[in-house]
Amino acid sequence: MIWNPENECMDRAAMRSLQFARLKNLVERVYTNVPFYRTKLDEAGVSPNDIKTLDDLAKLPFTTKDDLRVTYPYGLLAVPQAEIVEIHMSSGTTGTPVIDAYTQRDMDDWFEGMARTLSGAGGTRNDIVQNAYGYGLFTGGLGAHYGAQRIGATVIPVSSGNTEKQLMLMRDFKSTIITCTPSYALYMAEQAREMGIDPTSLGLRAGCFGAEPWSENMRKEIEKAWNIKAYDIYGLTEITGPGVAFECAEQYGMHVNEDFWYPEIIDPATGKVLPEGEKGELVITTITKEGTPLIRYRTRDITFIIKERCGCGRTTRRIHRLFGRTDDLLIIRGVNVFPSQIEHALMEIQHVEPNYLIIVDRSAQTHLDDAELHVEVNPEAFSDETKDMEQLRNKIEATMKSKLGIAIKVKLVEPKSIERSIGKAKRVIDKRQIYGGYT
Repeated sequence: MIWNPENECMDRAAMRSLQFARLKNLVERVYTNVPFYRTKLDEAGVSPNDIKTLDDLAKLPFTTKDDLRVTYPYGLLAVPQAEIVEIHMSSGTTGTPVIDAYTQRDMDDWFEGMARTLSGAGGTRNDIVQNAYGYGLFTGGLGAHYGAQRIGATVIPVSSGNTEKQLMLMRDFKSTIITCTPSYALYMAEQAREMGIDPTSLGLRAGCFGAEPWSENMRKEIEKAWNIKAYDIYGLTEITGPGVAFECAEQYGMHVNEDFWYPEIIDPATGKVLPEGEKGELVITTITKEGTPLIRYRTRDITFIIKERCGCGRTTRRIHRLFGRTDDLLIIRGVNVFPSQIEHALMEIQHVEPNYLIIVDRSAQTHLDDAELHVEVNPEAFSDETKDMEQLRNKIEATMKSKLGIAIKVKLVEPKSIERSIGKAKRVIDKRQIYGGYT
């Protein structure tokens, strides 16, 4: 199902012409209206007049997540605040947040991107979409909600959690499409079986899954557990949210809605633009964004652009499923966590050493991420008294919950028991099989 054949199947020459016109307009707007970008372009020796072809995009400087934090809250706003109708925020909860501000046109583009996403999974006005993404500042829930409304489907806005009710609603209202994180989809299937319910009997036929990395093996598990087709979707809060790219029925690569979001692949070390088909870091420019537009935003996600035309009929370029990231970001149950955040939090706690190890795994029973933090106690505080150690452990767990926004199990270990390194310290052991390519 193709929601918007005019744009999704546009001739490539016409698409590039449209993209250039929108890029030209974007650069002129941010140079005029956003002091941050005017300074950035001046420092790079680039003016709007230098953008004469689409390839001139490579002359423009990159935007990073640090730039978004430095300009918080309204430093990237390209329109008067009164024109902003909605604000969202990234799932990371520590430090300066990353926000996205939307005009009504931005919202319409978001709805459109998600309508195409759900249509790519076969969604129509006859479907009942059970939306189990979280609502609120997180973009997942409202993105799926708006997209389902746009295609005319019935929406059940159940949000995440409350698994028993999820299954009841699925049974009683005969939901046909589920939207949630892939780990939660597997968890629901497991819970259903424990309740004596066969998940395949509930009538789902498709699911749109994102917000966390997942592998081809996990896709197969989900499809077997529910007897559905599982579709990968992609987006970031910074560049609008879900709906940036999506799988079609071919399930080989995600179509980028590139009339809204222009993709590049760069060498993460040099910043050089790589040819289509070469693996590197995904960079996205929001060529229609009005509220908080971004020029050449470095996503840190590793992928490549698939050169071959898709059999579904769409002409939009596809990105391969993600291979990993260029930084040390961990995504745990949909929350962004950097090891440096853990380090900063530990430094506020007495009686612990700045030596730690975080172990992340995905439970075979619940299919949810579990994190365990090993923390060295300093020699003066290390005690055989169970009560003292339990109090310290509880304090660390409470601090991590407050600072990171997720629960992390803490294990206190003896001084000097965590392996040292003369090079860069290894702070993370990630046992999850979360990235996988096509075979």
